[in-house]
Amino acid sequence: MERNAYFDNAKVLLIFLVVFGHAIQPFIDGSVGMHTLYTWIYTFHMPAFIFLAGFFAKGFGNKGYILKLARKLLLPYIIFQLIYSSYYYFIGKSNWLTDIFYPHWSLWFLISLFCWHILLILFKRFPAYASLTLAVLLGISVGYLAAVGHSFSLSRTFVFFPFFLLGYWLKEEHLMLVKRRTAKFISIGVMGIIAIAIYIAPEINTGWLLASKSYFDLGMQEFGGVARLLVYVTSTLMAASVLAWVPRKHYSFTKLGERTLYVYLLHGFIIQYFRAYDVFEVLTPFDIIGLAGVSFIIVLLLSSKPVITFSQPFIECRFSYLKKLVMTSRKSETIS
Repeated sequence: MERNAYFDNAKVLLIFLVVFGHAIQPFIDGSVGMHTLYTWIYTFHMPAFIFLAGFFAKGFGNKGYILKLARKLLLPYIIFQLIYSSYYYFIGKSNWLTDIFYPHWSLWFLISLFCWHILLILFKRFPAYASLTLAVLLGISVGYLAAVGHSFSLSRTFVFFPFFLLGYWLKEEHLMLVKRRTAKFISIGVMGIIAIAIYIAPEINTGWLLASKSYFDLGMQEFGGVARLLVYVTSTLMAASVLAWVPRKHYSFTKLGERTLYVYLLHGFIIQYFRAYDVFEVLTPFDIIGLAGVSFIIVLLLSSKPVITFSQPFIECRFSYLKKLVMTSRKSETIS
């Protein structure tokens, strides 16, 4: 079945922004411009990524799906939790030793993605509007529970679930409505207005967008639910606005959209090294452009065939690329 270039292009853009966002994070304090750029990216990049994950979960429910999903998500999570712990120890990070169910950095996504599929078993039994309303109410309510936080990725699982569920319910023709000229024109205004709003209110706590803390931790126990609802509206508008500008054509980089999981799981080793040893500094706008270039190179590197070949056993628990490499090598030796 031929892949849709639009979705692969969207995934390439979003995984680049994941890497770029992590690259600029150490430099946002003390710079309104950097804080604005970072916060602006975080209003939509993970919600949009999660939305696409839900969009491609429509085949969920087939025989053996849960077992396959556990092998695809939970087993790599355990493997990388151990690998990252060892890596953090060697680069001198103080938080290298954590509970197995306290996800290192970006590994929360694997646990949450598994849980979203499990939640889907129940939520897809309800009409779309009812299930989405319930998901939003759960996402808002969980913020009032101080005990629900980073462990088991529980907070992020419930807070981000509405985006996954929305992706599941929408069809391609619904999504393509954002490609209309009017929608694209409106999207420019939405992205601009939100960027200006973030710039003039630099005290905005980015913890609202990370979704891993309770309202108590965010300092808004009473009106946290209202704030989260505003975040939902903002993230939905921003995700739709950005997706409106994703091209439908096939480009040389489009194929990288098939390999975003590799980039997602592996880029932490590079970014954390940069952070631990202060490899970069940002003093001018050209430095930001340079970090964008480095981020794109990281995406290209981690999407390359050699990296995929040797990391596939850890990420997919498969050896197909290594077997192919060995077979090709043997054929070459036989011919020579």
